[in-house]
Amino acid sequence: MRLSLTINNEKVTLEEEPETSLLELLRKQKLFSVKCGCDQANCGSCAVLLDDEPVLSCMIPCGILRGAQIETLESFSKKAVCQEILKGFEKAGVNLCGWCNPGKIFAAYAVIKRHSNPTREQASETVLDLRECCVESDTLINGIIYAAQIHFEKERLKKNAKQ
Repeated sequence: MRLSLTINNEKVTLEEEPETSLLELLRKQKLFSVKCGCDQANCGSCAVLLDDEPVLSCMIPCGILRGAQIETLESFSKKAVCQEILKGFEKAGVNLCGWCNPGKIFAAYAVIKRHSNPTREQASETVLDLRECCVESDTLINGIIYAAQIHFEKERLKKNAKQ
């Protein structure tokens, strides 16, 4: 099947079987931030953004990706919001082991996108799927909340500077 999509802001056309997972496709493209941890949507090591929403790429078949926009940590890590997430994680003592980073970082991004002042409950709902994560849940939730505070404080300062 011929597949046209955008990966990390680059338009590509690939030949791929419809049942091939997005994870496999990205690994073939030498995008190594995307890892195969459990292959069962439990660990978050294969997380990417699909049309700016976090998904577990091991569960997404290529057959549904026509015209999609995919972003991996290779690209996302260059954005200011990623740096804000990392600062929030550092403040909370979140370990970044290298293996499940995509799940942690994109979970934080999902919370920041949806909530300007997230509660513990809102943040915890997002991390439920990271059962095999190397960070204790409360620490990760704190990191997400700190990241949101850092992000929205920067947004507030930008807005005030424009006025």
